[in-house]
Amino acid sequence: MQNAIATKQLRSFGFMVGGIFAAIALWPVLVRGDDARWWAMALAAGLVIPGAVYPKSLIWVYKGWMMLGYVLGWINTRIILGFIFYFIVTPIGLFRRWLGKDPMGRHLRADLDSYRVIRTPRAASHLKRQY
Repeated sequence: MQNAIATKQLRSFGFMVGGIFAAIALWPVLVRGDDARWWAMALAAGLVIPGAVYPKSLIWVYKGWMMLGYVLGWINTRIILGFIFYFIVTPIGLFRRWLGKDPMGRHLRADLDSYRVIRTPRAASHLKRQY
């Protein structure tokens, strides 16, 4: 796996993440005139300099960063999708069920011979100007 990560990708990682830490470090100086955040400046230098000189030295930092991103993405996906499902989709479904809506026509109806909905075909010209 160590050889699978390209030098260009490691260099880009060093510059990008180091640049973000540099922006975090210099933000108080540029916006409020306060002191710089030296911890962020040290992290920025620890990423940008090796990224420029010898990007392969960032391989373990890169792997750790990607693993952290994977774990946070896994957690956030479940939280965000769970919130959307339980607090948006479920109340809408319950409300529509309370109103008696059945857009899929799932109720049994003895008066019908078939549940098939016959559609009228459209002319092929409707595909000419789609947008």
